[in-house]
Amino acid sequence: MFSFLDKIDYSMLILFSVLMLLAPFTPQPHLVEKFHMLREGTLKKPIDIFDVFYHLIPTALLITKIVRDYLAARG
Repeated sequence: MFSFLDKIDYSMLILFSVLMLLAPFTPQPHLVEKFHMLREGTLKKPIDIFDVFYHLIPTALLITKIVRDYLAARG
């Protein structure tokens, strides 16, 4: 199911993860803004919730690749 991850280098996933976590760079990253909204209880619009998941997709893929490689090396 996740065999496409085997074709992606770690360096590309790490770079893309960092860029998406910090985008946009000014005035503050979206994720910082959205987590402030979550803490204050104002993260209610579907577009804001989608934006959080959108910015976390590369990081989720990176974590998935790390776990898959770790499990493959063990077994």
